[in-house]
Amino acid sequence: MSLRDGGEGYPDYGSIVSTQTRLLDDDEPSITLTSTELEETTKDGLISEGRIVERRQIGVVSAVFIIFNRIIGTGTMWIIGAVISAAGMQVYIAWGTALPRNGGEKNYLEYLFRKPKYLITSMYASNGVLLGMASWTAGNTLVFGEYILKALNIEPTRWGLRFVSFSCITFAMLLHGTALKWGLRLQNFLGMFKLLVLLIVVGTGFFALRGHVRVEPPPRNFERVFEGTKLDASSLCLCMYNVLWSYVGFSNVNYALSEVKNPKRTIRVAGPSAIGIVTVLYLLANVAYLAGASKEEITGSGRLVAALLFRNVYGPQAEQVLSAFVALSALGNILAVIFSQGRVIQELGREGILPFSKLWASNRPLNAPLAGLWLHWFVCVVMMFTLPSGDAYNFVINTISYPLSVINALISFGIIYLSRLSRSSSWPHVGTYAQLAAFAFGCANVFLFVAPFVRPPPGGDPYEVLPYWTHAVGGWAVFGLGFLYWFVWAMVLPWWGGYELMRVEKRRDDSVGYAFRRIPL
Repeated sequence: MSLRDGGEGYPDYGSIVSTQTRLLDDDEPSITLTSTELEETTKDGLISEGRIVERRQIGVVSAVFIIFNRIIGTGTMWIIGAVISAAGMQVYIAWGTALPRNGGEKNYLEYLFRKPKYLITSMYASNGVLLGMASWTAGNTLVFGEYILKALNIEPTRWGLRFVSFSCITFAMLLHGTALKWGLRLQNFLGMFKLLVLLIVVGTGFFALRGHVRVEPPPRNFERVFEGTKLDASSLCLCMYNVLWSYVGFSNVNYALSEVKNPKRTIRVAGPSAIGIVTVLYLLANVAYLAGASKEEITGSGRLVAALLFRNVYGPQAEQVLSAFVALSALGNILAVIFSQGRVIQELGREGILPFSKLWASNRPLNAPLAGLWLHWFVCVVMMFTLPSGDAYNFVINTISYPLSVINALISFGIIYLSRLSRSSSWPHVGTYAQLAAFAFGCANVFLFVAPFVRPPPGGDPYEVLPYWTHAVGGWAVFGLGFLYWFVWAMVLPWWGGYELMRVEKRRDDSVGYAFRRIPL
């Protein structure tokens, strides 16, 4: 695979002197626009892919809450997560300011790897469509179901919980697919609501530190904070997976930059603001949990640790109220994830790589990627109703985290390569601090995809039955499926049929994307 080795497969993103030629329709002449004209068009609120009007609706506040809602889901974190995530935020700011368009990592990988044509897009597509963030969405819908049923004092059953979760994700899909503005407004409201909930949790922690708890004996966690800690590579890797999962939303706004007002400025302001706010509140929330419940209670509470804190401090009725609050927090997370993943699938459809690309690329009927949202919804529903608890569920969760570590390592070291070694005039200047952050984030992610192959110590296995390395092999297998798809579609079939693939940029009713034509040899 060739790194940044020019090529006909992908457009020259960001080139100052390049031009773009678009084939609009089968019977229409080509139209050539200079990159300066495209940049001016973008400033006026049009998408850079062509002269299609698309109002930018996402400002700084909405961008903050797109990140904020995604980060503050249902997990906990450690200070190391804040440091790594801050470095990762700098990586995504660098890429987002260089390529301010929808798609996120897809665009960054295409910019880096030009040859073989279409290979990197096919491999990314296999992960984005088959896995993406589907398990995280499915997992958070289950959290929403658990907490909302607890708030209603209803004992959750397996199928009752799944029905509530199904209703939640269906609501999120339809809202973002049919009423984009209202979806953003609800996300913003839930983001502000989460701030209030976290402040209440933090205040409850200070209340508990003063001895106001209703359990005997009171928790003594700060006297033995690190008791039982494991420091082997495998355990540390799984811990980092969970920590970074709590922070993973720092890249969320990069998937929708074509819809962000003044994207270069907005991402520089929104990203660090969201990370800073979340870091402070997460640290204080963890102190609150340790102050109000024993380690045994916390580890045995599953996903209901916040409700446990309120029960220990205020009593059972407060536990039910807090459960409703956390359910709304989980809904905000679901809305943020499905918002971004629908746009990732749409961009893959616009590349012409996926089967039925025209469908996935569409913004019909209400100027929102309803088809892409539906595909993400479908994968989530399949996971929700078919995966049993235990090894199978943990395997899927870990497998989805693994490819993201590989991708993050590539785009991190890619910044250093482009800044230090590449002669590309289209790559903007990246400061020394951002390059150091990219190096640190890249190293952290290399650790995350290498460590799973290290045998854990006795008692540290991530699974009960499956081998410890299963999710690592599964992650590479997902990329392998993308490679196999590319090999058959772009190599074997053209050789067998005596044609070559030529990608042309085409205008559709509501979008601009690509299509492939078979040119006889």
